Amino acid sequence: MLPLRGLTTVYRNGLRSKARLGNFAARRGLLTLAIESSCDDTSVAIVSKQPSGAAKIHFMENITTDSTAYQGIHPIRALESHQENLAKLVQKALSHLPPASASESQPEITIDKVVALSDGIRQKPDFISATRGPGMRSNLFTGLDTAKGLSVAWQIPFIGVHHMQAHLLTPRLIYATALPEAPQSSSFAMKPEHPSFPFVSILASGGHTLLVASSSLTRHTVLATATDTAVGESLDKAARLILPSSFLARAKTTMYGKLLEEFAFPNGSEDYADYTAPATRGDEIARGKVVTESGWSLTIPYSQTRELAFSFAFLPTAIKDILAGKGEWWGDETEITEDERRLLARESMRVCFEHLASRTIIALEKLCTPEPFNTPTYPMSRTSRAKLKPKPVPAHLPVKTLVVSGGVAANSFLMKVLRSFLDARGFNQVEIVAPPPALCTDNAAMIGWAGIEMFEAGWRSELSIRALRKWSLGSGQAGGGEDQAGEDQAGEDQAGEEGSGGVLGVGGWVNVNTSG
Repeated sequence: MLPLRGLTTVYRNGLRSKARLGNFAARRGLLTLAIESSCDDTSVAIVSKQPSGAAKIHFMENITTDSTAYQGIHPIRALESHQENLAKLVQKALSHLPPASASESQPEITIDKVVALSDGIRQKPDFISATRGPGMRSNLFTGLDTAKGLSVAWQIPFIGVHHMQAHLLTPRLIYATALPEAPQSSSFAMKPEHPSFPFVSILASGGHTLLVASSSLTRHTVLATATDTAVGESLDKAARLILPSSFLARAKTTMYGKLLEEFAFPNGSEDYADYTAPATRGDEIARGKVVTESGWSLTIPYSQTRELAFSFAFLPTAIKDILAGKGEWWGDETEITEDERRLLARESMRVCFEHLASRTIIALEKLCTPEPFNTPTYPMSRTSRAKLKPKPVPAHLPVKTLVVSGGVAANSFLMKVLRSFLDARGFNQVEIVAPPPALCTDNAAMIGWAGIEMFEAGWRSELSIRALRKWSLGSGQAGGGEDQAGEDQAGEDQAGEEGSGGVLGVGGWVNVNTSG
């Protein structure tokens, strides 16, 4: 252990002024050690934010459970992987904490602000961040309990982070990492985060499909959610049905959605460069009726309605029916050709992504114009209603950013479909913002950043909190109104172990800016 000689005097001097100690973190910014363990990825990160607003990911490493033998996530194996790897990742991360060296911006180093390691004295994190939910509870508890232990041992605060909130905030982390690491002068204005509120998010993964309107850090309205299966799960199932057995045998991952994209588009974006979105709702409905040369088709759910909801459970069933009827579609061939499988893969992604895009356009129209359609007062059939022309999109939109995050956001074809839909339907002013692929999937860096934003807002978690298998992002049921869980309600757990009422709608939150 490295001796702490030379720190004693500084420590004593530091104790003479609690105000100076309290300003230590403010001068250097914020530093957090973050843990993610909600599913099958064990992840640890060290993230910091300077007073200028610039952020840095000092360390991030993921270990994904090897579930290839099960062709999907195996809960027990995932838990064992967390138990085997989390402590090792934390130990590895410690050596990436910034060195504790005095500087003009940090004139004092106090013994309660450092960690003494074998390779030197390093800055102690200001707090610990860990995923509290939603997710697999046993897995969450592995990370949550480790985080609590570090919090107690180091005598620093702890924040239990909402996993989906972290996903939608990830683009703000990416923006902050691109800012200069230090201000050019002592007088500077802190850069605002981008995207700024309000914005709309598509959060798409193997466990969730949400369309969310965010008005602030803790106020989110769920506009639409999957009524059955998440888009990522359906694409994973589709991949296992469509991909040739030889292709699956070579796979070293259970990220089957990614494998499906690689198989469907072997030349990357060149294979879908000519994709164009339907210009109107009528064109969109007509496209859903088109059949392939082989005689089969995949129909987009809710194509005849403007209901704000997602449904993806149809896809595996439809693919099974198509494959089972191969004699009907492809004659007497005993095996479907690779080209036919590739077409089925492309169509599977197209219908899923056009479904996401269609509901997003409907939501944006409702957000931008209270009465988005010139609707007659007399009764109309669904077909006639679908042909209605929308009112012009206003020149100045209340929402200018669409965040796309979660594991499915790493799919480049999805981005092509979304951009095409926005441009075709009059929302060319809306910017699409998505993290790089490495930060689309579950990771601790996004947990650390969400922790930093919550910490800056004054929020802390009590050590008594428990993991939440379910934890709503908006208030009430999906598709409900504005988040009613105001800051004065943050201490009330409205559903015991199941978290409802939004980010602040569960017990265990304390705000140091308003407490006492």
